[in-house]
Amino acid sequence: MRNKGFTLVEILIVVVIIGLLAALVAPRLVGKLTESKEKIARQQIEMISTALDLFRADVGRYPTTEEGLTALVERPSSIPEGRWQGPYLKHGKLPKDPWGYPYHYFGPEHENTKSSGADYIIMSYGADGEPGGEGEAKDISNID
Repeated sequence: MRNKGFTLVEILIVVVIIGLLAALVAPRLVGKLTESKEKIARQQIEMISTALDLFRADVGRYPTTEEGLTALVERPSSIPEGRWQGPYLKHGKLPKDPWGYPYHYFGPEHENTKSSGADYIIMSYGADGEPGGEGEAKDISNID
């Protein structure tokens, strides 16, 4: 009498089929994940830009590079108490980019900002956290 169950060959065939399916699906999922993180970064940069505009409306200028994005959640000592109406970001804290790095800010006086013609630059350096790069490691900013 034959035992009911699977043979080693049958199990190997199923494992190979699952492996082939995973090889076809995984690259698409990874591509979608990278695309999603870039979209999240762009949305967060837009949210920070809105907060910077509110800061400017109250204070009369954008934060300097030295004051940085921290000026959105903590009043810089150079600004009188009555003019700063923050925090300008929800929950009073700065978001990190989707890869867990802080956003970089260049104020109106910075040479990168002046050469771009923008009022300020907010930037995520992507997955590697370093300037430059391609693919998932590319820089994302409010000026591109």
